[in-house]
Amino acid sequence: MKLVTFTDSGRAALGRVDDEGQVRDLRSVLGDRTLLDVIDGWDQLGPVIESASGLPSVASPRLLAPIPQPRRNLFAVGKNYRDHVQEFGRSGYDQPERPGALPTVPVVFSKFPTTVTGPYDEIDSHLTLTSDLDYEAELAVIIGRGGRGIHRNQAMDHVWGYTIINDVTARDLQRDHQQWLLGKSLDTFAPMGPWAVTADEIGPPERLMVSSTVNGEPRQKAPVTDLIFDIPHLISTISAGITLQSGDIIATGTPAGVGLGFSPPRFLKPGDVVECAITGLGALRNTVSPPKETAQ
Repeated sequence: MKLVTFTDSGRAALGRVDDEGQVRDLRSVLGDRTLLDVIDGWDQLGPVIESASGLPSVASPRLLAPIPQPRRNLFAVGKNYRDHVQEFGRSGYDQPERPGALPTVPVVFSKFPTTVTGPYDEIDSHLTLTSDLDYEAELAVIIGRGGRGIHRNQAMDHVWGYTIINDVTARDLQRDHQQWLLGKSLDTFAPMGPWAVTADEIGPPERLMVSSTVNGEPRQKAPVTDLIFDIPHLISTISAGITLQSGDIIATGTPAGVGLGFSPPRFLKPGDVVECAITGLGALRNTVSPPKETAQ
């Protein structure tokens, strides 16, 4: 099942994408519930959505991120594809004492909820803060049933579904601050969507292919089987001492082919169009804009 959040007369609403790609309005059966509400009550609400018929179609919906306002920071994972670890090591942005070294445990960081933006919205270039703007196509896992101390053998039972995230990054901030929160958490640095797709529709995530283009030029392409630490390992590691909650989002890492991996680096600039696609999950398409005016 593919679910979307869209705007209608300035209000966010939940929709289901049918087999023809048409968005069907779910308000007649769900009221004003959000996707987070639906995930929380999936055992009861999932069958209601599945059996709903005669839903009105939505003409030219403007899609938001499936979860426009996550309850908590997004969990994200760095250096989780071998080829990306190598390109990061060669780039000069890695830790100088261990450039290109494969991690022995997952590298987990977070992105603020304010990074989340829609699948076709603009990415703020933040030109006053960074000149090294980069893209990272990633498979994101949406947690359904929370828990702590989740064993890897039970981890997939806690997955509600999947979506796409572009883990936009200010490489110079990431390098200069010697930690990743600021470089990863500027506003609009997590385009998400276009849909959230239930785990039963996707099946084994290892079969999925992650890819990206910039201005139509292919940049990234790798199967999820290339992950150094797979999804069960990530869920087990994060939940070891942190209670995962319904609706939590885990971005699983990006393949090689990001801007810093080229010589010289090919960072994003205003006007560039980034597309991130994953098998069965659709594609993000975001244009880099000039910096937004901020309140004084």
